[in-house]
Amino acid sequence: MSAPKTLSAIAFIVLSSGSLHAEDLQNDSILEAISGRKVVLSTMGFEFPLYYSASGSVTGDGTNAGLASYFTPKETGQWWVADDQLCQKFPTWYKGKTWCFELEKVDANRLKWRRNDGFTGKARITG
Repeated sequence: MSAPKTLSAIAFIVLSSGSLHAEDLQNDSILEAISGRKVVLSTMGFEFPLYYSASGSVTGDGTNAGLASYFTPKETGQWWVADDQLCQKFPTWYKGKTWCFELEKVDANRLKWRRNDGFTGKARITG
């Protein structure tokens, strides 16, 4: 391959790969990504499913992760979107504190998240 063709090919690959970068989700895109779906968090070696209903309730279920010895394994709270963040609050989990998350879409079914205290992790959308 000649030098100009090689450079053109490299430039095409570099420019094309720009579309593979993660996308920060904002209000409407957060709603579209998770409303009515199951999101499985991967954190601290556990996978933890959360079911985000379209009505605004969120149910977490850590039963299969063996978390019953640490806290109530299943609980339903509320979720909403505010200021380009997914927010949620459970009655007893985290002592009832509200947590908000910035979400970054990696691809059609994978997310990165950053909680408002700086804690981070990954998730996949399965439903």
